[in-house]
Amino acid sequence: MKKHKKFTIKNLLRLVMLAVCGGVLGVNLYLANANRLVGNQLPMPFGYGAAVVLSGSMEPAMSVGDLIIVSEDKPYAVDDVVVFQSGGSLVVHRVCDIQGDSVTTKGDANNIADSPVDKSAVKGTVVAVLPRVGGLVNFIKTPLGTILVVAAAVALTELPYRREKQKDDEQRQQIIDEIRRLKDEK
Repeated sequence: MKKHKKFTIKNLLRLVMLAVCGGVLGVNLYLANANRLVGNQLPMPFGYGAAVVLSGSMEPAMSVGDLIIVSEDKPYAVDDVVVFQSGGSLVVHRVCDIQGDSVTTKGDANNIADSPVDKSAVKGTVVAVLPRVGGLVNFIKTPLGTILVVAAAVALTELPYRREKQKDDEQRQQIIDEIRRLKDEK
């Protein structure tokens, strides 16, 4: 007869942690490939992407270490905060002028506007800012951060499972010992 495992909160948490671990690994692999193989600093699967603010040019609206969520929404309008790729880096600035196929931007904390860029360089519009979350995201994207997330997921899922298995083994051994004792009494 097949023994069915009962559904428990522990089992659900274990599955959630494994899904988170798989998600972190999958996203890191996807981002690394998009960046290294294609040169895309801001991949936008499903029309959205995330980036970390690296300079204070958008103070006070955005600070270094903030995580921004970017949407591929087009067309862009004056006063929209957009992200565009300039060489190998991303720039997060506010649109101050649009002329034909060119967009001119300027950081809120900057005194002068940037050189105009082609609209095709604009990745998208900033739709959300998560203050100070970017540092954690950048850490998780490092090899050490990824290893720590995987180790934490394994520890949080496997250690309780092993304790429960050990407890079950001890109970099974107690039953076996009791059966032996009862046999010996006969």
